[in-house]
Amino acid sequence: MEDPQEIERLERKTDPAVVLAQARWAGLTAGMRVADIGCGPGLTSRILLEAVQPGGQVVGVDFSAERIRHARNRYQQDGLLFQQEDFFGDLSPLGTFDFVWVRFVLEFHRSRARQMVANLNRLVRPGGTLCLVDLDYNCLSHAGLPERLNLTIEEVVCGLEEKADFDPYAGRRLYGHLFDLGYQDIRLDVSSHHLIYGALNDTERYNWERKVMVAARRSGCDFARYGGDFNAFAKEFSTAFQDPRRFTYTPLIRCCGRKA
Repeated sequence: MEDPQEIERLERKTDPAVVLAQARWAGLTAGMRVADIGCGPGLTSRILLEAVQPGGQVVGVDFSAERIRHARNRYQQDGLLFQQEDFFGDLSPLGTFDFVWVRFVLEFHRSRARQMVANLNRLVRPGGTLCLVDLDYNCLSHAGLPERLNLTIEEVVCGLEEKADFDPYAGRRLYGHLFDLGYQDIRLDVSSHHLIYGALNDTERYNWERKVMVAARRSGCDFARYGGDFNAFAKEFSTAFQDPRRFTYTPLIRCCGRKA
């Protein structure tokens, strides 16, 4: 999803009330020291900071220099720091945390998700919480779209699995990560992240058009059903997705546990 407009897309699609409710469900409370892994442009870190006041601290961590620069310029304040780090590298200089939050990150690291979670586990202090949040059947659940469009979207997702290490089924694997690491009191919840029907609002339109267009270009798909014409695919997607008869949903799975 790396793209000049990715910061805008991430900020526009983030609902503070939803982020806060998910974090509270996982046990986030005042006074905690929190690591926001894959913090992006920093909005989620700012939301988490408010939730741990008084006395809490949040460290937002992302691999993108551009997003960390944006986060520091827009959101950095007392109690909120941002660090550019490799999720697979040595994170020990960050210290340990009461609560490590990993939302919409593992889906971009299909083959190395287990390795990443094991590395992030080192950040969690004994008795602390690791919370993993991700989508399942990502981008694949649509009804009311033309058949060739649905089939092409499936080809795009398959191409991303092969070429970009994307995992459309990351959500269903979260429990296994915590189980294998010996976490205790593991809890899970399944809800809808996308539930789109009827008239399409502007935020949903922007998010899905950016998401599908950027990913499709990088998937290696040949768009054979459109005579190899990416623009014809893009136009049909935009038109069909704005049809109020279209129905789209994406399951969201959250999983948290306590480190022994």
